[in-house]
Amino acid sequence: MGKSRSNKRSSSTSYTSTITTIVFIAVCVLGVWMLNSNSVAPPETTSSIARTARDTSTTKSIGQKDASSYEDNPGDLPDDAIKPDDGNSNNKPQEDQKTNNLEVSNDDPDQNKQKESEAQISEESTLTAKQQAEQTTQTEDISTMTRNQHNPENEHSSSESEEAQKIIANSNSEESEGNKKVEEQNTDSGENQEKSIIQQLVENNKEAQKDEEEQNKNQLQEDKGEIPKDTQQPQLQQEHNEPQQEEEQHQQKLEEHSDNGSNYNDETKPYQTSKASQDETHQMEEPKISTKASDNQQNQQKTELENQDAQKQETAQKETNGEDKATGLHTGESLENSDIPKESKESKKSWKTQADQSDNEKERRKDESGGGESIYGYTWQLCNVTAGPDFIPCLDNEKAIRKLKTTKHFQHRERHCPEEPPTCLVPFPEGYKKPIQWPQSRDKIWYHNVPHTLLAEVKGHQNWVKVTGEFLTFPGGGTQFIHGALHYIDFLQQSVPAIAWGKHTRVILDVGCGVASFGGFLFDRDVLAISFAPKDEHEAQVQFALERGIPAISAVMGSQRLPFPSRVFDLIHCARCRVPWHEEGGLLLLELNRVLRPGGYFVWSATPVYQKLKEDVDIWKGMSSLTASMCWELVTTNKDKLNHIGAAIYRKPTSNECYDQRRQKRPPMCKTDDDPNAAWYVPLQTCMHRVPVGAAERGNKWPEAWPHRLQSPPYWLNSSQMGIYGKPAPQDFAADYEHWKRVVDKYYMSSMGITWSDVRNVMDMRAVYGGFAAALRDHPVWVMNVVNTDSPDTLPIIYERGLFGIYHDWCESFSTYPRTYDLLHADHLFSKLKKRCKLVPVMAEVDRIVRPGGKLIVRDESSTIGEVENLLKSLRWEVHLTFSKNQEGMLSAQKGEWRPDTYTDA
Repeated sequence: MGKSRSNKRSSSTSYTSTITTIVFIAVCVLGVWMLNSNSVAPPETTSSIARTARDTSTTKSIGQKDASSYEDNPGDLPDDAIKPDDGNSNNKPQEDQKTNNLEVSNDDPDQNKQKESEAQISEESTLTAKQQAEQTTQTEDISTMTRNQHNPENEHSSSESEEAQKIIANSNSEESEGNKKVEEQNTDSGENQEKSIIQQLVENNKEAQKDEEEQNKNQLQEDKGEIPKDTQQPQLQQEHNEPQQEEEQHQQKLEEHSDNGSNYNDETKPYQTSKASQDETHQMEEPKISTKASDNQQNQQKTELENQDAQKQETAQKETNGEDKATGLHTGESLENSDIPKESKESKKSWKTQADQSDNEKERRKDESGGGESIYGYTWQLCNVTAGPDFIPCLDNEKAIRKLKTTKHFQHRERHCPEEPPTCLVPFPEGYKKPIQWPQSRDKIWYHNVPHTLLAEVKGHQNWVKVTGEFLTFPGGGTQFIHGALHYIDFLQQSVPAIAWGKHTRVILDVGCGVASFGGFLFDRDVLAISFAPKDEHEAQVQFALERGIPAISAVMGSQRLPFPSRVFDLIHCARCRVPWHEEGGLLLLELNRVLRPGGYFVWSATPVYQKLKEDVDIWKGMSSLTASMCWELVTTNKDKLNHIGAAIYRKPTSNECYDQRRQKRPPMCKTDDDPNAAWYVPLQTCMHRVPVGAAERGNKWPEAWPHRLQSPPYWLNSSQMGIYGKPAPQDFAADYEHWKRVVDKYYMSSMGITWSDVRNVMDMRAVYGGFAAALRDHPVWVMNVVNTDSPDTLPIIYERGLFGIYHDWCESFSTYPRTYDLLHADHLFSKLKKRCKLVPVMAEVDRIVRPGGKLIVRDESSTIGEVENLLKSLRWEVHLTFSKNQEGMLSAQKGEWRPDTYTDA
């Protein structure tokens, strides 16, 4: 009896040890599997017994479910990338139960037998197509049980293991087929980036894997040596290699998702969840031997992974994420269908730039930082300047003005930009309000928006401007048209019917504009007038014009050419503009001759035309002599009886015949190498350029009547010349126009969140052919087209189609007052500027120009969009939309009312 009990006890002890070992191995394999479970898709093989075990752990299961609800949403990933999360949640109760089995007494063989069966079946439920390495371990376990075949209970376990082998074989065959499909779908898209992330994560987990191996070895030694030594080392080596295999499979899965169009941001989320599961499983497997050092290591790995995920999510959102921040905006379709061609490098050979043409252009500032610095946390301050809310950096440079040797030619009113462009913000005038909408703004504006009353005191009797309560009102008069601008406009056309406002005459220049009522009422005749006057000659006159919604810039007839091409204005107007045209050999009038189109009109409405004072008579004689020597035809002098004024109207010649027949060659003809289109910081010259006579030369013919000229390529655009985007120039022109019509009508008008009734003054910061402005033709807005000095000189084309614009370098301040534009549009501007100057002062200039509540639309490279967005956020602008796809992006933002509390040092 004693011997029998001894044998039975020995058999029971061997059996118990075997069962304990099998359960422990199953837990280890399950833990390693869960360590990388998110990289595979487990089949739904949960058995009824596993479900029963899961039901007995209701509390734990609910806790796991609640925890998963706070995990990152994987987004629109394929189903096989989402299933691991469910699999983890389903198997967690089993893990808890198996872990508890290690602590249960092994005295009861029947109880152990039942637990063995449950463990085996649970193990079957966790086998997947990615666990081929586990087959070796299971085979070794079966061999161990075979050596104990004298025990019937072990025979039962062996049969169950054989069944498990069959399941493994089937899974392996499915794995082989799945791997073939993955290999066929795998491409090189994003391969290097994904590999680097996987390799880094593997490195981070190497130490943890080594610790786990040591702990497993120690645990095996504590089990009284029941597992043979020759089977321990292969198993540990196999478990050590499993993570690397799973990492490679996960990488392959990520590449497959990438090929299917999944976002990188979404692809990394399952892996982040997998990392959390690794830490949790590791803690469950080692409840007794977990150390403080391993906890610290896990926390460090979590922190590193969270930082990596945050950085990758931000990059993916800006560069590859096709989601919009604004609800209902179809900008993805906009970018995909916009078909904006890249500028052709070859086309640059066919086009001149202002930088090439203007030999006396000032040196460009070099970008010391290369435009790649981070803008997060940029600190802004208010500009501490005398001009206060009216600060124009290039016109209020007191330091440069004090160094001028003379101001005879109004040099102090010309541009003198600071060596370092300002990065401060201009304060708002106290009591500033949202501007009044057009067309009501033509008649009145808020006093506090332009709080200047001197002009009302000096010119109020001439109906320029008056103070009426909290408004400044504009009766529509001027020095030469006290009884209203419309009557005066009609008077001019009656004097010369060929002027034909809105048909023959479309684009005009108003010199010394006052408050620009003349240009403001020309909109009623379908005419665009760009008005200019020097700053502060009449207090804030240009600012009044822009606040009213009338085009104007701050400029002066001084010592340099105006920032316009030659031969572009249909008519030039001067009403008491106080310019001494006849002096210094006609230097200033010759500049008007440069920009006036052959056959165009010069309207001179001034006292020398109709008054007989000695000074007026002398001026008239000088003017008559000068215009005759310039071959200008005096078409008429006529008097307006209502306003008691008169006007002389001249016409520029359309041929060189008169120039060649002059007895006195004064003023002289310009040298043949003098480019009439060079206008950026080019000194004035007392000479005239010959009239173009070639059939294909610009200026030989008058443009088509408006509005046909808007959409017709200029006759002088040659098909043999390559356009900006690489097509023949006329086709390039037509394609650009069709593109912007589609973008504006389909997207800008309805999908950008812009209230267009609040938009009046618009600027295209980088116009090419003027397609954007042309697309807005039917809307009550006007567009200032800016052609950059380092871009192909396409500004003559813009004028030819009945629009207007100006040359400018955005590395410098624009010649306008603060808060004067409702919308700025920048198409691939900032990425080009970054090569020459810093973006911080450029964005400070954008903030200066735009009104509170005004908008900015940017289309550019994705990386540049990110920099601009960061700067706008630091300026407290509201970014309504950002979109990036295929390295191209779009941004829409709105300026707020925030201003800093501190000022810069004086």
